[in-house]
Amino acid sequence: MPTNTLEKLRSQVLSLSESERAELASQLIKSLDGPADEGVAEAWEEEIVRRIAQIDSGEAELLSLDEFRRRMRAKIGSP
Repeated sequence: MPTNTLEKLRSQVLSLSESERAELASQLIKSLDGPADEGVAEAWEEEIVRRIAQIDSGEAELLSLDEFRRRMRAKIGSP
């Protein structure tokens, strides 16, 4: 797209209300996403059920936020 066309479009877009710009931005971002993968929602549902079962059975180790942060900092070497 030529620069002057882009500038003209940018100027027009910036004159929109905040909610109109937000809606447009959302639509533009969605237009960059590829098609939805089939089965993703079902796979996530199965993963959630699996993780809840691990928690309920005591198989999963639950951490406090402080402990999680401590472990992550130790892994990445942050203070």
